Amino acid sequence: MRIEGKGLIARDHRVSFTFDGVRYSGFQGDTLASALLANGVRLVARSFKYHRPRGILTAGSEEPNALVTIGTGGRQDPNVRATVQELYDGLEARSQNRWPSLNHDLLSVNDLAAPFFGAGFYYKTFMWPRAFWEKLYEPMIRKAAGLGALSGEDNADRYERAFAFCDLLVIGAGPAGLMAALVAGRAGADVILADEDARIGGRLLAETYEIDGKPGHVWAEEVLAELRAMDNVRLMTRTTVAGAYDHGTFAALERVSHHRADRGAGAPLECFWRIVARRSVLAAGALERPVAFRDNDRPGIMTAGAVRAYLNRWGVAPGKAVTVFGNNDDAHRTARDLMAAGVHVAGLIDSRHDAPEVQGVHMIRGGQVCGSTGRRSLEAITVRRAGGEERIQTDCLAMSGGWNPSVHLTCHMNGRPAWRRDIASFVPVAGAIPGLRAAGACNGAFSTAGCLREGAAAAVEALEDLGLKASEPTLPAADDTPYALEPLWAVPGKGRAWLDFQNDVTVKDVKQAAVENFRSVEHMKRYTTQGMATDQGKNSNVAALAVLADATGRGIPETGTTTFRPPYSPIAIAALGAGAEGKGFQPQRFTTSHAATVARGAPLIEAGLWYRPSYFPKPGETDWRQSCDREVGYVRNAVGVADVSTLGKIDIQGADAAKLLDFVYTNMFSTLKVGRVRYGLMLREDGHVMDDGTTARLGEDHYVMTTTTAAAGEVMKHLEFATQGLHPEWDVSLCSVTEHWAQFAVAGPKAREVLNGLLDTPLDPQDWPFMSCGAVSVLGVAGRLFRISFSGEEGYEIAVPARYGASLFDILVKRAEGLGGGPYGMEALNVLRIEKGFITHSEIHGRTTAYDIGMGGMVSARKDCIGKTMSQRPGLEEPGRECLVGLKPVGPDGRLLAGAHLYRKEAEAKRTNDQGYVTSVCHSPTLGHMIGLAFLADGPERHGEIVKMVDGLRGVTTLCEVVNPVFFDADGGRMRG
Repeated sequence: MRIEGKGLIARDHRVSFTFDGVRYSGFQGDTLASALLANGVRLVARSFKYHRPRGILTAGSEEPNALVTIGTGGRQDPNVRATVQELYDGLEARSQNRWPSLNHDLLSVNDLAAPFFGAGFYYKTFMWPRAFWEKLYEPMIRKAAGLGALSGEDNADRYERAFAFCDLLVIGAGPAGLMAALVAGRAGADVILADEDARIGGRLLAETYEIDGKPGHVWAEEVLAELRAMDNVRLMTRTTVAGAYDHGTFAALERVSHHRADRGAGAPLECFWRIVARRSVLAAGALERPVAFRDNDRPGIMTAGAVRAYLNRWGVAPGKAVTVFGNNDDAHRTARDLMAAGVHVAGLIDSRHDAPEVQGVHMIRGGQVCGSTGRRSLEAITVRRAGGEERIQTDCLAMSGGWNPSVHLTCHMNGRPAWRRDIASFVPVAGAIPGLRAAGACNGAFSTAGCLREGAAAAVEALEDLGLKASEPTLPAADDTPYALEPLWAVPGKGRAWLDFQNDVTVKDVKQAAVENFRSVEHMKRYTTQGMATDQGKNSNVAALAVLADATGRGIPETGTTTFRPPYSPIAIAALGAGAEGKGFQPQRFTTSHAATVARGAPLIEAGLWYRPSYFPKPGETDWRQSCDREVGYVRNAVGVADVSTLGKIDIQGADAAKLLDFVYTNMFSTLKVGRVRYGLMLREDGHVMDDGTTARLGEDHYVMTTTTAAAGEVMKHLEFATQGLHPEWDVSLCSVTEHWAQFAVAGPKAREVLNGLLDTPLDPQDWPFMSCGAVSVLGVAGRLFRISFSGEEGYEIAVPARYGASLFDILVKRAEGLGGGPYGMEALNVLRIEKGFITHSEIHGRTTAYDIGMGGMVSARKDCIGKTMSQRPGLEEPGRECLVGLKPVGPDGRLLAGAHLYRKEAEAKRTNDQGYVTSVCHSPTLGHMIGLAFLADGPERHGEIVKMVDGLRGVTTLCEVVNPVFFDADGGRMRG
C-alpha cells in the first residue's frame, strides 16, 4: 500500500516490528498506524462495549479506536494510540479488549445483545434483585471493565519532572504556531514552542499546501532552522501541553523515549513539565469530525484528513479503491490528492446539492452515505440520493463532517466556547485563559494564509503586553480559500449510527437520553457515556450535542458543550508522580544518630517520614518488652537519652511574632518572658485540636516553636496561611529549622549530672527552673538548652547544630551508661508519656477538642484565636461528650488494646451502646500492669466506675476501672525537681 514518491519517511531505513505476534516492516518516520496500514492491516482493535471490529480512524492523538499495548513485563504499556506511537526496530505491539484473539473475539457476542445494552441499561438492569449486586453484577462488571491491562510487575521505566519559564509559550507548531514563534523569537522574547508531534509542521506535513511557492513542509523546515539558531527559543517536540492553570501555569508531558528501542542508561520514558509563561499563544489546530450513518464504524472508514495525512506524510494509501464522503470543500482536497498520487477514487459524495465540481472523479452531489457492508473491513457502501440508492464497491471511505477547533485548553479554567454558525463549530472566547490568545485553526481560521496571519498577530499582541517591541512581519504567500460547508451530523435511517466509537454510543442512544429527560448535555454524557472514553469525545462531542439539540428542539448554542477538563490527552500516573516511585513515594529521613542507632541493633519505625529507634536490644533479651521495660527503668531510676530531633522546629521572628502566637495558640504567649518555655494548644479553623507543643522565647522578638513529628509540615502551612492570607500586614518571618538542629532529650534523676560534664558552665537549679530555656556552650559549641519533660522526670532537651549531632549523641549515651542509664526508644517513650497522661496524635487525631482532652481551660477568654469561636459551638462543649480518661484493668493480667470500644459493664457490646474507645495502651513496668488512655462519654465524672472494653476483631473483653489519666507522679514533683 506504499505510494512511490510520496511521504516524508526515510525509505532507506527499514524497521521491523510485530503486531499480535506477526512480523511486519516499516520505515523510520512511520507511526505504528501508518506501518500497519502500509502492510494492509485493517482490523486493529475491538470496541469497549460491543466488541465490534475497529480500524484506524484518525492520524493523531484524538484516535479513539487503535489503542494497543506496547512491550512486555515491567515495561508493558497499555492503551497506547497507534497513531502517535513512533515505529522503532523491535517494537512489539498487541491488540486489546479481545479474547482469545482479535480476529475471533468471543466477547463480540455482546453485539448480538445490543438491543438490551442501550443508553442507561446499567442503571435499569443492575438494580434488582438487590442481593445480586455484590455476588453477580459487581464482579461481572469489574471483570469486563477496562481496555488494556498492566502486567502486574514493578514498572521498570523511569519518569522525570521538570520546570520551565518563558515570556511566550506557543502551543502547537503548525503554520500559526511557527509564525508566532518566529515573530516572538526575532523580537528577543524567551520562547517555548511545544508540539505533541515528533516533527514540527502540523498539518503542513500532511498536506500539499504551498507557502511562498514551496511545499509547506519545506517552508516549515526553513522556519525551524531559523528558530533552532536562536538562543532564546526552545523547541519541545513530542510534548503535549495537557492543561492550563492559574497564573500562566501549564502542564505538559514530554514523551522522551517512547520512540527508542534502547532507552539508554538512566533515560526517562516521559518527563512531566510545569511551564510558567508570562503570555501564551494557542495554535493547537482543529480536529476533523466523522459523520454518523449506519455502520460507519467498520475498519476502512476513516476521516478524510487522516487519509490525506497517511498519503502525503507517510506515503500510504489506506485503500485500493477509496471513496470520499463529506459536507465541505476540504473533503474534495482528499479526492484530488489521491488521484494525483495514482490512487483510484471510486467516488466523491458531497451532501450539498450545490457542491463545486471536481474533475476526473465520479461525483454525487446531494448524496449521503447511509450504510456500509463488510465483516472485518469495509467492502462496500450504500449511497442515498434523490433518485434512489446506489451501491459502491470500496475498501476505504474517507469521511468529513467538518472541522472542530481544538478549544480544550481554553476551557480548563471554566471558560465556555462560543458557537460560530459559519463554520458550524465552537471557537474559544477571548480571555477564558488570562494571557492566552488563540490563533489559526483552533480559532476558526481554516486557510493557510489565515493561520499565518493570526499566528503573527497573536505574537505581536502578546509582545506588546510584555513591553517588547515587535515589528509586523511580512507574511509569506499562501492559500486563502474560504472554508465552506453545510452541516451534516447524522444521516437518517434504520440501524446503528455511531458517534463515540470507543464507548459504542449511537445516535439512538443520545435520542433515548432526551426521551428519558436527560436533556442537559452533561446528563446525556453520563447517561450514555458519550465522550467519556480515553479520547474524551474529541471526535464525537460536537456531533452528539447537535443530535441532542435536534432531539430537544433547541439550538446548538443553547444546548452547550460538556466540560473539557485536563489532561488534553491521557497521561500515565507514573508521569504525574515522577520522582515519587520507590523511596521517593515516601522519602526516608534519618536523624544524625541514625548510624549509631543501627549499630546498636535497634529496629526502626516510621514517625512521619523519619525513622526512629523502637528500642535498643541487649544480649540475652528475647522480647521487645524486656528492652522497653529496661529503658523505662533508665529514665525512672537513673538517666535516659533519646533523639528528639524529628520534632518540628519553626523559628519565628519579628515585631509581631507574639501576635502570631497568640493568634494560632489557644493560650497567651505574648506574656511569656524571655528565657521561658510554654506549652501551647493549636486549633483548626473548625475548632478541633490540630497540634500541641512547646514554644520557647529566646529573645524579645524571637521564638522557637516545636511541633509533633508528623504534623510539622501541616503546622508550618497553617502558620504561612495565617501570616500571608489572614494577617499579611504583620511584621513576622517564619523558617522551618527542623533539620538545622540535632536535639536530644536527657531525662531522669541523674539528667543534670550527665549534662554538667558537657556544658562549659554547670547547671545551677536556681537559674534553670522547670520550663526555662537559653543559650549554652557544649564543649565549646554554641547550643540551646530547654528544661522540659515528656517523661515526667527531671528532663532537658539539648540542641546543637546538626553537624555535631552524631558526636553529641555518642557522648551523651556513653555518659548515661556510666551512670546506670542508656538510650531509650519510641516504645519506652510511649510508656513514659502514657504513665504521665501526656497526649500524642493518638489522642488529638482530628476529631477531638480542647474540652475533650481536658484542656478547655487553655482556651483563653482574654483573646481570640483561630478556631476559638467554632470550638465554642454547643455541640462541642455539651455534657456527654467523650472525654479523656485513664484505664486500668480490674485484674492484674487484664489486656488493654488500642482501638477497642468501651461499654457499660452490664451492656451488650453493640453500636447503640457504645460509650467510647481506647487510644493508647502500654504495659507499665513502673506500676506493674497495663494502663491506657481512652475517650469515654462523661469520662471525668466516672472515675472509679467499672466499664467493659471489647475488641471484637481480636476477640478480647476486659473489665477496666476508669481513673485519672495521670497515672504517675500526679503533682509533677519529679519533673519540677
